Amino acid sequence: MTGTVFGSPWLQGLLSDAEIAARLGPDAQMHDMLQVEAAYARAKAAVGQVPEEIAGDAAKAILAFTPDLNLLAATALRDGMPVPGLVAQLRAALPEALHDAVHGGLTSQDVMDTALVLALRDVCDLLEARLGAVITALEGLSERFGAAQMMGMTRMQPALPITVRDRLRGWQGPLPRHLDRLTELRPRLLRLQLGGPVGTGSTLGGQRDAIAAHMAAALDLAAPDSAWHVERDALVEFGGWLAMLTGSLGKIGQDVALMAQSGPQVLRLASGGASSAMAHKTNPVDAEMLVTLARFNAAQLTGLTGTLLHEQERSGAAWTLEWMLLPQMMLATGAALSAAGRMVLAIETIGTTRA
Repeated sequence: MTGTVFGSPWLQGLLSDAEIAARLGPDAQMHDMLQVEAAYARAKAAVGQVPEEIAGDAAKAILAFTPDLNLLAATALRDGMPVPGLVAQLRAALPEALHDAVHGGLTSQDVMDTALVLALRDVCDLLEARLGAVITALEGLSERFGAAQMMGMTRMQPALPITVRDRLRGWQGPLPRHLDRLTELRPRLLRLQLGGPVGTGSTLGGQRDAIAAHMAAALDLAAPDSAWHVERDALVEFGGWLAMLTGSLGKIGQDVALMAQSGPQVLRLASGGASSAMAHKTNPVDAEMLVTLARFNAAQLTGLTGTLLHEQERSGAAWTLEWMLLPQMMLATGAALSAAGRMVLAIETIGTTRA
């Protein structure tokens, strides 16, 4: 579930996001999976499947466990995922008396999907905060320059005079709606996964709902009515939200790049990128990156919709494709929000004359 948009370290600041990358990184992901396993151990005790003392000791040992990540990588190459190797390492490290509280009844997808949701919750919080900052920055820009005049452009040609506020309205309008969409999406997205090997809960001793309720409460997630192993619509919806957000930011970036092209009398940025050959140039790099990242996420969304095609009760191929695409979209969105915030704050003047 990790990755970067491009491997080159000199491109990471442009096209990726260090904070989101760390939240999706191997250490954080392993912590999430161990949290899920520990919550399951305690839930088994809560419903009477294992003694409380055994479950408590197992949960503490699980949370204190440090897996061998190199070994985990080797077993994941064989198994197609890390959970079987992780469970094997846990059982090898924990006393046999605790094994009844470790994983039995779960499936790998229960662990990995729930771990993903824990990460998504934090990423949503981060993106929401950054989006709020961009909205505030645009409000400040409108207050400073909104009454200034400029030429309206339709189909890339001069049309009729407008104010800066008129153009900013097209930048600002979608952003609060994106916040509303995220609020509406969270309950569908931030749900525990629990179904056992074939999603029916048949390996959970007839107590799937009770176990799910205990785990969800411990992890501060919603408890689903049933497993969503093959129901990936909420994740694709989140990907759509990411693509819409970066698309809206990309529109702002595209406008800024075009306005900067018209000369400082229309828009002037306090800072920009240097040219290796032309010292007089100040390139609108953040604006360009907003366009790039919007196009990138639009392309990834096409692939992400393919992850809806889980055959029968689980798909290895669709699931793995999801791991490849969704993190990249989150990294791109984080980078876009950072670029948008920098760019808006760097606008020194916009518009040609004051009303």
